[in-house]
Amino acid sequence: MLVIPAIDLKDGQCVRLKQGRMEDSTVFSDDPVSMAGIWQAKGARRLHIVDLNGAFAGTPVNAEIITKIAATYPDLPIQIGGGIRSMENVEFYINAGVSHVIIGTQAVKKPEFVKDACEAYPGKVIVGIDAIEGMVATEGWADVSDVSAVTLAEKFADYGVAAIVYTDINCDGMMRGVNLEATRELADHSPIPIIASGGVSKLADIAAIREASEAATGGGIMGVITGRAIYEGSLDLTLAQQLCDEEINQPD
Repeated sequence: MLVIPAIDLKDGQCVRLKQGRMEDSTVFSDDPVSMAGIWQAKGARRLHIVDLNGAFAGTPVNAEIITKIAATYPDLPIQIGGGIRSMENVEFYINAGVSHVIIGTQAVKKPEFVKDACEAYPGKVIVGIDAIEGMVATEGWADVSDVSAVTLAEKFADYGVAAIVYTDINCDGMMRGVNLEATRELADHSPIPIIASGGVSKLADIAAIREASEAATGGGIMGVITGRAIYEGSLDLTLAQQLCDEEINQPD
């Protein structure tokens, strides 16, 4: 299981929001490119980048910074989300060296776009499912739909989606632990591997997600995204990844 550091970009800075509120942000660095290097040095095997401005604008806004990160660290896989709503956006990021694009809002509004992107770029498309009380939110979490996270995940089972990033919005940035029940339910129902996001605050959260992945009956949990915890120091990225790499002792 991968422990994936998050770099959320707002106005060119590396920030963290609480529950997706743009007005409730904490700036952790004004040099996102260097921040990416720090996480790589600490053992990150993938980076999660979100263009927050892009998510609200509906089109990439911080693309120049993202392109620079990809060029500076060509051996560090990057998954990028926020404002990816056209095939031109997908093509731009793939050509820029990003390993995976995350489609969120359009996955709800135009599912066929996900299918087209998967056909054009096999293995490089991730669906982002952000939910409040189990219901999918779009437009930078500003709008809550009448579609459940499980229903949406099941819709993409045959599309060729590489993974699903599942974020519980009520937990995001709050440092109160992950919504294990909702994450496990999704991992049970979806044949697509899940990347858990939202609320990770300590090593025990990583251990709990790892256990949930082992018990899942569907595609399992392939990774967990962490942001505020590694920036504020309550979680050590290196130790977290080491924990995930340890073999789980199976009973005889």
